[in-house]
Amino acid sequence: MPPDRLSTTFAALADPTRRAILARLVSGGASVTELAEPFAMSLPAISKHLKVLERAGLIARGRAAQWRPCRLEAGPLKNVADWVEGYRRFWEQSFDRLDDYLRELKAARANVWLSNTNTGSARTGKTLAHPKVSKAKTAREDKL
Repeated sequence: MPPDRLSTTFAALADPTRRAILARLVSGGASVTELAEPFAMSLPAISKHLKVLERAGLIARGRAAQWRPCRLEAGPLKNVADWVEGYRRFWEQSFDRLDDYLRELKAARANVWLSNTNTGSARTGKTLAHPKVSKAKTAREDKL
């Protein structure tokens, strides 16, 4: 999907009224009057929102006599989902790395605690902190 087309889709999705219209169209086609019912705005205002959605390719309007039913066109939403997918993978990998790091810290703390328990240091009541944490804490305290 060319970036300008993606931008057009995001621009159309940026408005909560247009997102609500799309959510309504998920359950099936509807007329402009039906789409306007839940909103405190005029039919011409709703029509402007529909034109934005139509230009973005998110809806299609048919013609049945004087009735112009609107229906959802999900293709551009799939393109947005595909674009966002790469970022989802990035965040999942970042969270997985954070998970691994936290497991390592937890294991290191457990090992420190066990070694202190065996040497009697646990009876002193002093908390042993990770060296990096201690340095950062000291640096913060020095600033105060």
